[in-house]
Amino acid sequence: MAETNFFQNRRFCVTGGAGFLGSFVTAKLKERGAREVFIPTIERYNLVERDDIRRMLDDARPDVVIHLAAQVGGIGANREHPADFFYSNLMMGVQLIHESWQRGIEKVVAIGTVCAYPKFTPVPFSEDDLWNGYPEETNAPYGLAKKMLLVQSQAYRQQYGFNSIFLLPVNLYGPRDNFRLDSSHVIPALIRKCLEAQDRCEREVVVWGDGSPTREFLYVEDAAEGILLATEKYNQSDPVNLGSGREISIKDLAELIARLTGFEGRLVWDTDKPNGQPRRALNTSRAAERFGFRARVDFEEGLRNTIAWFRENRASLKLD
Repeated sequence: MAETNFFQNRRFCVTGGAGFLGSFVTAKLKERGAREVFIPTIERYNLVERDDIRRMLDDARPDVVIHLAAQVGGIGANREHPADFFYSNLMMGVQLIHESWQRGIEKVVAIGTVCAYPKFTPVPFSEDDLWNGYPEETNAPYGLAKKMLLVQSQAYRQQYGFNSIFLLPVNLYGPRDNFRLDSSHVIPALIRKCLEAQDRCEREVVVWGDGSPTREFLYVEDAAEGILLATEKYNQSDPVNLGSGREISIKDLAELIARLTGFEGRLVWDTDKPNGQPRRALNTSRAAERFGFRARVDFEEGLRNTIAWFRENRASLKLD
């Protein structure tokens, strides 16, 4: 079936479709010719509740569900709300997949997290190592809740022949990201801190940890492209990494963001704060082999786009 027909001939429900990643996924769905894309909002549907999931599916009548909705945050938010992160993410995903199976929905695309990997996974992370240890402690509840959707996907395929897939994106960044310091990830937090330090004529920016951990980042538009390629072309329950293939230390990242934002002061490392997982970088060969995904946006270009978007929009954002 031609790509345009796949998207034109199906109804899509995108949970989290009004959010950061979701806004890019829904835009790309429409670019591909999808005529019916249902975007549930948190004001109308609390997807932790089974009755709300059922009502959403009644209203959407989807052929394909793309499940992006999640309760997420950086290390601080994960440390403060481990029970919330575990319960909300588990209940949303497990009940949604179960209700979708019961209704005979054609396909569910479940989005996992790189936090599901064991703390000391050999780098680059291979999907085959997903079960070889316990996740890094600060985000283990969130990572394990998401990981259960992989177990469910594989179990429902084995017993019922139900078509669901499980994707593992690395840390995302880009325009429209969350820049609230109480819940943001490292890139938007550092961008905001550097720009606000300049505004206040401050000479220091404090960064969590000691700068030694490494991370891999995927531009949000690339992530959306990978998700839609998998939605169309991938129909197995083996987990698949979505990443860029570039590993960078937090120290180098902070220095790069300082340079790109024009902050010329000093970076101060708060070593009383946790580092998180020591290293994080993905083997992305499975995504390339199974549905042809490769990241395209250069990291520095993506950071420049993100900084420019925040400069242009920060006056209108709710940042407190």
